[in-house]
Amino acid sequence: MAEAEKMVYIVTHAGEDPERATFPFMLATAAQAMEVEVVVALQGVSVFLAKKGYLEHVMAAGLPALKDLVNTYLESGGKLLICTPCVRDRNIEESDLIEGAELIAAARLNQEILSANATLVY
Repeated sequence: MAEAEKMVYIVTHAGEDPERATFPFMLATAAQAMEVEVVVALQGVSVFLAKKGYLEHVMAAGLPALKDLVNTYLESGGKLLICTPCVRDRNIEESDLIEGAELIAAARLNQEILSANATLVY
């Protein structure tokens, strides 16, 4: 039996660049439809994407609603990993994060990357 394929998408943008915040989730949901294991990691300013209520305000012209993409991604079993130091630096409390967001540190993200077939950074 062949090993399942796995992709990691690292997101580094939020509302300041809605296209670059949306593209990784478009690709992630497409990969899920292809039965690829997917991990999305939020670093830097992108951790705001995991804050409750924030996604309602991030829209890129001509692209699907980011809120819908994130919901579909999570409902399909996608992992949403959030940089713990990045959250702390922005004074975001764990209770402020959307359901399905998982706080992690560098070692965990490195493990995900090492086990993946490909890693993309947006």
